[in-house]
Amino acid sequence: MPAPVGGIASGEGVIVGNIFGIAAYAAAVGDPVELATTGVYQLPKVTAAVVTVGALVAWDNTAKNINVPGTGRFPVGIATEAAGNGVTSVAVRLDGVGTVAA
Repeated sequence: MPAPVGGIASGEGVIVGNIFGIAAYAAAVGDPVELATTGVYQLPKVTAAVVTVGALVAWDNTAKNINVPGTGRFPVGIATEAAGNGVTSVAVRLDGVGTVAA
């Protein structure tokens, strides 16, 4: 699939249509990019969010980070570790299914 406006860095999360994935390599806007849609990845998390092991998590496509599910966020998977207030990343098992903002 083509990289979004602004391009994408290797390991960065991205929403393309209804697909969420992690870029396998860097790509300039419009260039082909391969996205991993399953697996466990350490992703940036909104600092104030409190996430427990097994909790559903969502991608904030504006802030480009994981947050708790909520309006405007895309459900993408399940936390595989706890991450409290002040923690800036969390391990997430991606669902690998289509997503749409809540």
